[in-house]
Amino acid sequence: MRTKYLILFAALLILGTGCRKYVEIEQKSIRTLKYTTDFRYVMNNIQTIEGTCSYPVFSGDDTEITDPSRILVMDDIQSNVYTWSAKYTNDSQSDSDWDRLYKTIYTCNEVLAGVRDSQGGTNADKEQIYAEALVHRAYTYLILVNMYAKQYNSATSSTDLGVPLLLTPNLYTSLKRQPVAAVYAQIQKDLTESVSRLPALPDYNMKPAKVSAYAILSRTYLNMRDFNRAGLYADSSLTLQSTLLDLQKYATAPGTVPPRLNDPEVLLSKTTGVTVTAVSISNDLLTSMGTRDLRYQIFTGARSVFGSAFSGAFTGRASSRYLLNGEFVIVNGPSVPEMMLVKAECLARSGDAAAAIALVNNLRKKRFLPANYTDLPTGTADAALQTVVDEKRKEFIGRGMRWFDQKRLSLDPAFAQTKTRTFKNQTYTLEPTSNRYLYPIGDKYILLNPEVEQNPR
Repeated sequence: MRTKYLILFAALLILGTGCRKYVEIEQKSIRTLKYTTDFRYVMNNIQTIEGTCSYPVFSGDDTEITDPSRILVMDDIQSNVYTWSAKYTNDSQSDSDWDRLYKTIYTCNEVLAGVRDSQGGTNADKEQIYAEALVHRAYTYLILVNMYAKQYNSATSSTDLGVPLLLTPNLYTSLKRQPVAAVYAQIQKDLTESVSRLPALPDYNMKPAKVSAYAILSRTYLNMRDFNRAGLYADSSLTLQSTLLDLQKYATAPGTVPPRLNDPEVLLSKTTGVTVTAVSISNDLLTSMGTRDLRYQIFTGARSVFGSAFSGAFTGRASSRYLLNGEFVIVNGPSVPEMMLVKAECLARSGDAAAAIALVNNLRKKRFLPANYTDLPTGTADAALQTVVDEKRKEFIGRGMRWFDQKRLSLDPAFAQTKTRTFKNQTYTLEPTSNRYLYPIGDKYILLNPEVEQNPR
């Protein structure tokens, strides 16, 4: 019989119990965390650690759902997310992303609080497990603060509400939302503290290593608009791992695309945590990709491709990568292509258009058959920046990553666009400065914990 571990999740503060009970009893058939191997098993538990968020898949402008039959199979929460509604859940519904992310944080806090005093392991083992928990916690807070708080702005980050910052497994910790600046400071602290304790590369990519800590730092500084440090950390990550999938090899055999744990592009395996089937891709994105792009050919498909994996009908094309090799997960963690495009964006912003476009072209060469490939021209720095942004949208279709860029870029006058979409014969608008870029915190959690303050709507 497989050993079960007693993990008391801080998310339970905010979930259905409404109370802060904690029973420190080693129950029959349940073992509390005691040995170093116990903590290793917890850090290796993909079901808890790997999942992140799914709502951004519906929020971003790379998704476009217009078919009535497609709309009918969306539940009320998905519909609310898609239309940037004032509320996503009612006072009895759970926010699955919030729950999942805080469950991960509690798990990391439990490991951080206990692994160094655990029995049976070497000091090196304990320090590595400790560092892995720091990386997972930092990544989770980076997702949380960019979903439920305002975009980082150096002028206001010290007063903008972030998210509850739980750093211990103590169930009596305050749930008051800390400022955005404080959350980002903790993310940086966790990541920089982790690096010296981690190997350069992991033995498998669900485990953090230096390469992924550097990548998350790069993404963190990109969101802070510190483009110099974002570029430097992207360089550090790419120095350790820079292999790209050559999609030419899979043009006639898409099902042989390697699973995520064998994918050389994945720096840290993270997923949406749920299967979001047949994400319909916006027509303008499909048009900009063109039919010769292997990402179009391999990773998107018409309704017939999905078979029984999706029950509704739709026209156009939808993201189908999750169907390949039978994994049925959407991967959205840090990757080699992301680091290349972060570095390219930083170069373009510094005025080095030639170097920025060279990186983009190096990526695109792996995304076309030779007969269909042409280098993009260099042009101006502003044009290069636009090219990088457009390429990133193509590279990560259907993964939810576009939402975070869309929100981040709303602070750039050149990218501050009003978004509209029609759903059930009603038009919805999202202004660049709209508070709807902040996800609402579920009423259920505020009713249970009044100290958690709602976002402005």
